Amino acid sequence: MTVDSPQPTVQRLPGPTTPGSSEAPRTRTARPTGGAKLRILETAARLFYEEGIRGVGVDRLIAEASVTKATFYKHYGSKDNLILAYVRSRHEQVKQAMDTIIAEAPDARTAVGTWVDTVVDTTNDPDFRGCAFLNAAAEYHDPRHPVREVVSAHRDWYTDQLAELLQQAGHPLPGDGADELMLARDGAMVGSYAGDTIAACAALGRVASRVLGTDAPAA
Repeated sequence: MTVDSPQPTVQRLPGPTTPGSSEAPRTRTARPTGGAKLRILETAARLFYEEGIRGVGVDRLIAEASVTKATFYKHYGSKDNLILAYVRSRHEQVKQAMDTIIAEAPDARTAVGTWVDTVVDTTNDPDFRGCAFLNAAAEYHDPRHPVREVVSAHRDWYTDQLAELLQQAGHPLPGDGADELMLARDGAMVGSYAGDTIAACAALGRVASRVLGTDAPAA
């Protein structure tokens, strides 16, 4: 299933849209051309995101990365180690993109608006398959599993980033506001992939506007 909907008609919050996305969208690319370790990780990132982590075997990864079995085990030791490297690399991509949004925004309110715009842009990427972290969590039911621990740490970091921005923007309850933004973001990611992209992203925009206190006045 591929979500390839037109841009949703939603009110953009203040702030220019920056290149890239805080969600690090995946796009289909040619066969990776870097060193063997990077090729394996890039191949895993593509296949795990497109087809699911458990559904992709080591032999498939080795074949598509154009490496030998010995090379695979030399760099990663096991598929489990590669899975953790994949989830951690996705966190680093999101972190770098969020850092860019914050660095380029003139103020915290604008940064939140730009973040909303990039979430919307992510859901409209032709290769969008939902949130990589929610997808990973769905495959590993035990909250004590190392993959779930990485996902949990990522989400804690993400919520803290939003709370800090809201605090800088003068929100009276930045932690509560960040929880609302995070849940609305989750809903936009899931709703866009499984249902109506326009409606899901419009809902995210409404929640963000309310949290930031920028709701349009009633007629």
